[in-house]
Amino acid sequence: MNKRDRRAAPGPGAARPTVTICRGCCCGTPKVPGLDHTAQLRELRQALDATATVRVVDCLDACERANVIVVQPSAEGRGNGGRPVWLGLVNDPDATADITTWVKGGGPGVTDPPDILDLYAFQPSRRVRAELHDE
Repeated sequence: MNKRDRRAAPGPGAARPTVTICRGCCCGTPKVPGLDHTAQLRELRQALDATATVRVVDCLDACERANVIVVQPSAEGRGNGGRPVWLGLVNDPDATADITTWVKGGGPGVTDPPDILDLYAFQPSRRVRAELHDE
């Protein structure tokens, strides 16, 4: 998780939700076949441009769950008890669409995710969560 795109990581009180997309050693590479990774990232950026901050990190250290996306709450969502939601195996365009719909609705702490996203949710180690928060 040491290489990020040029955009600064939002703080815990970010006004908008943040969608962090792993594109490291496994995520976003041919190691995960059958998905147009470039199109997935483009779709998220275009669909969420006015709603959320979308950022790319080199590795979220959950390679066994590639492709990994983390949805962090906005300040409002965090104030309502929302916490970051880690989603793994996001290798289907329908899952990407479900994520964008949820984030457009407010994301964690503001609106519940579609039930189908429960299949993708997981808890990373404390070390990995702390590294994402510290960026």
